[in-house]
Amino acid sequence: MMKAMILQLNPFYIVLALTIMCYAAYAMFSMIDHSNSSSSSNSQARSGWIVGAASLLTLGHWTMHVVLLLASDFMLVIAWNVFLPFFLSVPITFCGLYLYLRKPWVRGRQWLCAIFISASSVILHHLTQWTEAIEQFSLNPVLLSISILLHASGIFIALVIYGMKKKFYRMISGIVVGISTMMLHKLSLESVIVKYEHILSLDRMNDYLLLVAFILSVTTLLSLIFGYTSWLNTRKYVMINKQYKQLVENSMDTIALIKDGKWDYMNPSGLRMFEAALEAQLAGSSIYSLLQDHHHEEMGRWLDKQEGDEAGELDFMEFQWKTLKGNMLHTEIVKTSTVQSGVLVHQFIIRDISQRKKYEKQLIDSEKLSIAGELAAGIAHEIRNPLTSLKGFMQLIATGRIQQNRYYPIIKSELARIESTVSEMLMLAKPQVYEFKPVNVRKVMEESMGMVGSQAHMQQVNLQYTLMEEPIWVLGVNSQLKQVFINILKNAIEAMPYGGDITIAIAIEEGDVVRIDIHDEGDGITDEQLSKMGQPFYTTKDKGTGLGLMVSYKIIYNHGGKITAISKLEIGTTITIRLPHYKPAQEKEQLSKPSLQAANDVPQRKE
Repeated sequence: MMKAMILQLNPFYIVLALTIMCYAAYAMFSMIDHSNSSSSSNSQARSGWIVGAASLLTLGHWTMHVVLLLASDFMLVIAWNVFLPFFLSVPITFCGLYLYLRKPWVRGRQWLCAIFISASSVILHHLTQWTEAIEQFSLNPVLLSISILLHASGIFIALVIYGMKKKFYRMISGIVVGISTMMLHKLSLESVIVKYEHILSLDRMNDYLLLVAFILSVTTLLSLIFGYTSWLNTRKYVMINKQYKQLVENSMDTIALIKDGKWDYMNPSGLRMFEAALEAQLAGSSIYSLLQDHHHEEMGRWLDKQEGDEAGELDFMEFQWKTLKGNMLHTEIVKTSTVQSGVLVHQFIIRDISQRKKYEKQLIDSEKLSIAGELAAGIAHEIRNPLTSLKGFMQLIATGRIQQNRYYPIIKSELARIESTVSEMLMLAKPQVYEFKPVNVRKVMEESMGMVGSQAHMQQVNLQYTLMEEPIWVLGVNSQLKQVFINILKNAIEAMPYGGDITIAIAIEEGDVVRIDIHDEGDGITDEQLSKMGQPFYTTKDKGTGLGLMVSYKIIYNHGGKITAISKLEIGTTITIRLPHYKPAQEKEQLSKPSLQAANDVPQRKE
């Protein structure tokens, strides 16, 4: 009858077994760290580290068990089945570690991992005792249950300590695992009473000891190789981590980590940007406390958005913040996300663009002043000329020496000129509400050609346009579209003082777009002049304000279309108007909608 006596064991064997187990557990946690750090896309590499960790921990268990059996009254029998528990324990330990590392969403994963490792340890301890030499075997289930509970609790505590990542966390976790495993082994042996068929002879014991010495040498060598490899990788990882830390700490941009909507880490540049003296002033506080209120909802949606929702585009946003001292910040942020210890973590790279925004505002204000100056100068020029004429005529009339009726038509035409200029300016500045209705573009073009026909005939200009009965519909305002066509046709006629042809074509492009081309055979204009088309008071004519074409641009923009121009010197100019095509089947649906309001801004043109 054999029964282990804990207090009678040789202290040397206890220290040796505990050292082996603690070392194996420490090396296991080092490999787990590598599995986490290779959060690389290579999942096979991560699984390989987990297999190595499970094998090393099981090897440590088995070696510790053999050493303690040598110090106990139990017979150490070396047979073919002595390795079977090892190969059974490795996959069970792997399953526990895999659940803990790769399934962060599983609740109680630490306990599940602890139960799996305890189960593999029990298999390892008891199956190695089961040999053909055993005549009788009895087990105390209460003592065995206590040993399993203590071991599982120890593993759980070790995993919690490991997850905290405090100082010396791997060493402390390894010692906890070693002590709990030692307790499991001793209590398990205490719970077992074994009766052997024969006693261990001196010759057989010498053979067993030689074989055990060989096995222990191999396992020790393997443990050292595993440990040294892990140490090298840890050292490399620490060096890389140090380099990245220096890069982050010395970055001019703010680098911050966000967990559960709270600041978890911020580099020194971020502390300076938010005017914080210590990291503790921001760490753990909500990011929304410094974010401007009107950005809260947008930030929430941005954090909830999954990575890669928009392929090929950077996850980039602009937000406004206030510092701890209440100053305003304009920032642009690039976001990436990852999972650390089962928690979703967002990394922000934040750049302060407050100064850039200030310069942009100054530039915009400067451009506004420049445009306002140009408008004022143009308006003054266009109105002062007729006003000068009116002033002269009024002075002549006041003398009473001339016939008043003689100058009334001239005065009337000058007043009409002033009124036309002011009306065009008001149309550009004042928002107006129009009811868009289906308009036949072909019919509008025919009416516009009729209104400029006499002018074209006087200048020997031929309007070439193929009349078609089939209508082409757009949604818009008839009078405004007619105004645009007349403006462009007049410009084309005036560009050919010696006559020529104006070609007009209307067609439906791919994508349900109505295209209207008006081509003249004038002298054409340069690229520089072409780039200024549509600007107020810019014109190539001797008499003109440039407002007509500017108004035309705005009208087409308000109709959801655009105007482009192509010109070649000595060949001519082509003005192209594109408008959304309206299908008659849409009429009832579109007419049921409320009136559309014209936009205020003149569009930016792209030639």
